[in-house]
Amino acid sequence: MARRTLYSRSPEAAPTSAAAPTAGSPAPSGTGAGRGRQAASAAGGPRGPSAWDRPLDPPGRPAAPPAPAADPPPRRFARLRGLLSRGERPLLVVLGVLAALAGVALQGGLNPPARVLTQEDIDSAVLRTLETQPLPSQAAKAWEVIRPSVVRVRRIGPPGKDGAAGEDVGVGSGVVVVETGLILTNLHVVAGADSIKVVFADGLESDAVVVKAQPEQDLAVLQAKTLPDDLVPATLKSTADVRPGDVVVAAGFPFGIGPSVTAGVVSGLKREFRSPEGQRQLTNLIQFDAAANPGSSGGPLVTPEGEVIGIVTAVLNPTEQRVFVGIGFAVPIESAAAGAGMSPF
Repeated sequence: MARRTLYSRSPEAAPTSAAAPTAGSPAPSGTGAGRGRQAASAAGGPRGPSAWDRPLDPPGRPAAPPAPAADPPPRRFARLRGLLSRGERPLLVVLGVLAALAGVALQGGLNPPARVLTQEDIDSAVLRTLETQPLPSQAAKAWEVIRPSVVRVRRIGPPGKDGAAGEDVGVGSGVVVVETGLILTNLHVVAGADSIKVVFADGLESDAVVVKAQPEQDLAVLQAKTLPDDLVPATLKSTADVRPGDVVVAAGFPFGIGPSVTAGVVSGLKREFRSPEGQRQLTNLIQFDAAANPGSSGGPLVTPEGEVIGIVTAVLNPTEQRVFVGIGFAVPIESAAAGAGMSPF
C-alpha cells in the first residue's frame, strides 16, 4: 500500500477541499494562507510560496517549541538608566565603595599579614649567622683599612767612593696623612740621613724630604716627590675618648720586615719616657702592649676601625737587646697633627 507523504518541503498549492473565501469577504486572520496573501498584497504583488503556505505538521507529531525571545538590548540597562535619571548616583557610589571594601577584606583573609619580627627572632638570626659565617677579627679589619697608607721609610747614608748610591743606615715606618704626599714619622728615623726614600703600599719608591720637625715629640713630616695614582691618606681620630683596655693595632716594618701588623690594648695614658741616651724627655704618651720593635717607629697606632690615634715612637726595654718586652709608647695624634701643620681636633 502506498505510504502517504506526511511532510514535504516542496511548495504545494492550497488543497481544493479548503473553503475559499467569498468575494468581498476578508480572509480569516488566523489562517496561514490569509497572512501570506496579506503580506503579498502589502508588498505590491504576488509572492512565491513561503513557510506560511507549507502544510502543518500532521496530527500526532509534537510541534517544535517556540524559541525564547531575547530581551532587547536596551531593556538590559533600563534599571541603570532609571537610577541615573532619578539622581541616584550617590547610591551607586556607596555600592561601589562597599564592593571595594568587600574585595579588600577577602584579599586580607586569603593573604594574612606577615608576622611581626620580635627581638628574639633577630637575636636568633644573628647568632645563626655568626655560627655559620664567622666575622673577621678586629685586627684584620683595622689592617685592611690602614694598609694603603703605611709606608717604609729608608734612611740612606752617604754615597760610595766610586759614586755608588748610599746604603741604608736605618729603616723605619710612616703613614700618609694628606693625599698630597705628607707623611708622619719619627724624627729619629730620618735624623742624620744624606737622603730619604719612602716605599708606598703599591711598591712605588720615591725620594722624600723633611718639611717640618718637632723634636720635643720626636716627630718629622716628610714630603714625597713622586706619588702613586691611588694614594690613600689615613683617617685621624681624636684620643679624647680613648680609655685603658681599648683595642689598638700597630702597623709598620719591625727590623725592616713587613709591612707587619700587631694587636694589643691601651695600657695607660699620659705616660712619660726618656730615651736611653737621656737626650729627650717625651710626655703625654699613650702606653700600649701591641708588639713593637726597632723599625716599628713612625708607624701608626690605630683603632679597630683603622683610624689613627697615635704615632709609635719608642719601646721601653731595660736590657741591651733592644727587643720588645711589652711596653710601647705612641705620640697622640693631636700632637702629631699639630706638628704636621694640621688643625688639632
